[in-house]
Amino acid sequence: MKALQGVEGRVEWVERASPPCDVGQVRIQVAAAGLNRADLLQRAGLYPPPPGASDILGLECAGVISEVGAGSAWQVGERVCALLAGGGMAQEVVVDARHVLAVPAGLTLAEAAAVPEVYATAWLNLFQLAGLKPGEKVLLHAGAGGVGSAAIQLCKAFGNACWVSVGSAERLAYCEALGAKGGVVRADALDSLRDFGPFDVILDPVGAGYAALNLQLLAQDGRWVLIGLMGGREAPLDMAQILTKRVRLIGSLLRSRDEQFKADLLRDLGQHVWPLFAEGRLTAQLVQTFAAKDADAAFDQLASNTICGKLVLLIDENLS
Repeated sequence: MKALQGVEGRVEWVERASPPCDVGQVRIQVAAAGLNRADLLQRAGLYPPPPGASDILGLECAGVISEVGAGSAWQVGERVCALLAGGGMAQEVVVDARHVLAVPAGLTLAEAAAVPEVYATAWLNLFQLAGLKPGEKVLLHAGAGGVGSAAIQLCKAFGNACWVSVGSAERLAYCEALGAKGGVVRADALDSLRDFGPFDVILDPVGAGYAALNLQLLAQDGRWVLIGLMGGREAPLDMAQILTKRVRLIGSLLRSRDEQFKADLLRDLGQHVWPLFAEGRLTAQLVQTFAAKDADAAFDQLASNTICGKLVLLIDENLS
């Protein structure tokens, strides 16, 4: 099979052996794969896959089941999407059957490929780890990206007002159209987020660059969920604020979680989140697709930090 790997800061299609499909697994003929910042980091050699995971790029995909291992209730021919630790940007992928969900009602395979990683990340960090309750206020840094787009919609669906920090006025307007109450353009006046706080939960892919401000913005018993380090890894912190506000700082990575954890997360998504697609309360926010031959252009577009929503790479355009 053909598969996409990162090579010295670029991507390259290579020939790989098709992996076996063992007990409890399914083989998916991949129609499309979503792009994520983790793929950019892996392409640059900065984010190797967890031990035992495929080194092929791609943390989410959608397609059609072509083989079912013993012990799985899935059927050949079913249209599905999958959460992966790697391997999605290939003609085939073999995955734990518990990490697969049916394509949400009303979505194409390309749209479905843009859903598993970002909705799993947003749901895990906001609702499971931070324990977000109806009526609590949320701040989403980098709100126009894939995770931010999913998080805004989930907040709206479950009764949580949210605000964002973003890179441009266009991206702020995009977030507000999705359901954010407002926010700031980071180059203008990041400190003006104080006008909207305090916040019960902050979802933060930035890290050090926003650390001091996050502590100031958090409410009593606030939760700061750190999911990335785009703004650096080291920052001084006022420990007194953590103590007196009873702040919880939660570090979170999904990719390296074990198989059972992901199975439980996907089951929760299927129960609480997937029905909202059929109701029209959630969308994939797919902004652009790229043909397989244009993979470099897709990665460059993601790296530009100018997009709103999700990009998807079309692996097999004949699947529907």
